[in-house]
Amino acid sequence: MTFGPGFLWGAATSSYQIEGAASLDGRLPSIWDTFCAAPGKVDGGDTGAVAADHYHRYPEDVALMRSLGLGAYRFSIAWPRVQPLGSGAVEQRGLDFYRRLVDTLLDNGIQPWPTLYHWDLPQPLEDLGGWPERDTALRFAEYAELVHDALGDRVTHWTTLNEPWCSAFLGYATGRHAPGRQDPAASIRAAHHLLLGHGLAARAMPGASVGITLNLTHVTAGSGSAEDLDAARRIDGLQNRLFLDPVLLAEYPSDVVADLAPVTAFDFVQEDDLKNIAAPLDFLGVNYYSPMLVGHGSASGPSAYVGSEHVSHLDGGRARTSIGWEIDARGLLDLLLRLDRDYPAIPLYVTENGAAFDDEIHDAERIAYLDGHVRACADAMARGVRLKGYFAWSLLDNFEWSYGYAQRFGLVHVDYQTQERTLKDSAHWYAALIRRGGL
Repeated sequence: MTFGPGFLWGAATSSYQIEGAASLDGRLPSIWDTFCAAPGKVDGGDTGAVAADHYHRYPEDVALMRSLGLGAYRFSIAWPRVQPLGSGAVEQRGLDFYRRLVDTLLDNGIQPWPTLYHWDLPQPLEDLGGWPERDTALRFAEYAELVHDALGDRVTHWTTLNEPWCSAFLGYATGRHAPGRQDPAASIRAAHHLLLGHGLAARAMPGASVGITLNLTHVTAGSGSAEDLDAARRIDGLQNRLFLDPVLLAEYPSDVVADLAPVTAFDFVQEDDLKNIAAPLDFLGVNYYSPMLVGHGSASGPSAYVGSEHVSHLDGGRARTSIGWEIDARGLLDLLLRLDRDYPAIPLYVTENGAAFDDEIHDAERIAYLDGHVRACADAMARGVRLKGYFAWSLLDNFEWSYGYAQRFGLVHVDYQTQERTLKDSAHWYAALIRRGGL
């Protein structure tokens, strides 16, 4: 299985998960700093204050990327590092860090692929209401413009948002992620304003190659019963179509709007919002980890699937990663084929794919996971899908949000006491894959 010389092989990280230096050089708190400081929110009481110390160790990390043969590095820019209040004054020391990182990547022949937002909203904007407020989308567009002005002469590919589903529903519906609110109606407004911010940001970066990254999955029903099929429709609507349709079709799916009517009317959608959300894109980023099997039943506890309280998530009987996610590479193939079939033609990139296992250096389970999913990518391309690249998650072991440091996704092992980096077996496997250009 070969992917061709133009296929882009990369790895991905995010700012709060690896940078550390949480209070240096003018950076002020994000919602994740505040969330981590609240007792009981994160396993082990962990925080991203130090993380993998990438802020100081980026030259070493870029050297690792070069040794693996990466063609691109997908990282995120910390909004509170470059605009600490979320509006107004720019912190040049923060921008200078990303200038140095970009220059170092380019000097090593690695394409920088920055993401403008990977969940670390400046706390002052949350104090003003956060993503449920329309003003946050406007501030995000201003932030995008200033970062593009600073780096646009050296960066060609930009991602606006990473996984707005998580920001909206885990942050504002279940409270499992920052800012930790449980307000279903607010979570729907947050989803809309995240998408609006994406569209406005895309328009604020003329001449750039711009995309958005969505966490998508392949949803199936537990049986052929009408109740189970409707459960699958509802979850597919909230997980996939609520984000794909406005971005690619300039409309919200009517069935999802109807499902959500008991929670909120869509009266927050203003004239031209959907036109702005559907700003022309150069690529779509796809994050895929696990499939989803659902049926009619009762959800327990606050549900991220607002308006679907009578849907249960079923065990598909597959092997699972240490974080509890079922493993099914076929789901990635089915998802890529569905995007190619149901939506306008657009170049696709798998911008995150990986697995957490209880490993140190010898990680045969991760190799098997990656191998299966890379084969699914090859199969999709053989069937005509316009897949242009693959980014493994993650380059480094890191702070895994509410799981703290208990879950390791990295190709590179990080000793959090010494910050020593060690290539895992999966890193050597991935480097060999890149050298061959296939399996």
